[in-house]
Amino acid sequence: EGARIAGASRIIGVDLNSNRFEEAKKFGVTEFVNPKDYDKPVQEVIAEMTDGGVDRSVECTGSINAMISAFECVHDGWGVAVLVGVPNKDDSFKTHPINFLNEKTLKGTFFGNYKPRSDLPSVVEKYMNKELELEKFITHEVPFSEINKAFEYMLSGAGLRCLIRMDA
Repeated sequence: EGARIAGASRIIGVDLNSNRFEEAKKFGVTEFVNPKDYDKPVQEVIAEMTDGGVDRSVECTGSINAMISAFECVHDGWGVAVLVGVPNKDDSFKTHPINFLNEKTLKGTFFGNYKPRSDLPSVVEKYMNKELELEKFITHEVPFSEINKAFEYMLSGAGLRCLIRMDA
C-alpha cells in the first residue's frame, strides 16, 4: 500500500505462497516472484528483472534470509533497503562488504518510523479521506470467543489480517 501511495510504477511482490499474488494485486503489486520457482537466489532474479536492481525494497517478514535478499537486490549506487520485520534475536545479518562499498543503503525501522503523537493524526486523516485503503488488509473476521481461529489463519498463511470482534 505504501509503495502504491508513493507512486511506484512497478511493484514486485515476493512470497513463498504463489496464491497470494491475486490478493497482492489489490495493493498495487504488478509482478510476483516466488523464490521456490528459481534455482538461484531471489535477489539475482530481481536484479535480472530490473536491469541491475530495484530502487527501493521493503522487507516485512522478519526472515533473516528475506532481509539479506531485500538488501542485495537493490541497485548499486542508489538502492535503499528498508527492514521492517523483526528477526529472531539469534539471527546474524551476513552480506558481502562490497554491497556497502557499492553505495547500497540499509535502513531499519520500527512501525515505519511513525511517531504516534505527531504522525498518527495524519494517518487517520488519510484513512478518513479514503487515501488509505485499510479494509483490503482484512481477510477474516472472528468473534473473540473464536480467537484460536485467527491464529490458525495466521499460521496457515490463509489470510492477511484477521479482525477480532470484542463482542459481549
